[in-house]
Amino acid sequence: MKIEKITENKKQFLDLLLLADEQENMIEKYLPDGDLFALYDNDLKSVCVVVPVNNETCELKNIATYPKYQGKGYGSALIGFISDFYKNHYTSMLVGTGETPAILSFYNRCGFEISHRVKNFFTDNYDHPMFEDDIQLIDMIYLKKDLRE
Repeated sequence: MKIEKITENKKQFLDLLLLADEQENMIEKYLPDGDLFALYDNDLKSVCVVVPVNNETCELKNIATYPKYQGKGYGSALIGFISDFYKNHYTSMLVGTGETPAILSFYNRCGFEISHRVKNFFTDNYDHPMFEDDIQLIDMIYLKKDLRE
């Protein structure tokens, strides 16, 4: 397994990024200034994008694994890598997601704890109703991980 920081032609990963954030104009808001990481295990399995929030906090804006490789530990490995990568630059990492039990459980297993909620984020910022596991996404749930532990 190999993880690379991608600095050029980030849009080549758009098909995978769209699995986690299905509206391209939302991805275009953070992709240019974000750090893109790609995980390879023979071929591409997962990607993620991390952006600075302030001097102490960064945010995982997108993490996606091709469906046929989900549940095999690639997402967790990528989060472990970026947590280690940023621990000398930031004290904490945020991630925002919809209120779906499977995804919240995944982030909890990766060391994140619920931080706060942004009411109506998905209904206010997306041009169509968003669903995950047959649950309509309305509020953004933010989770936080201490990178210095």
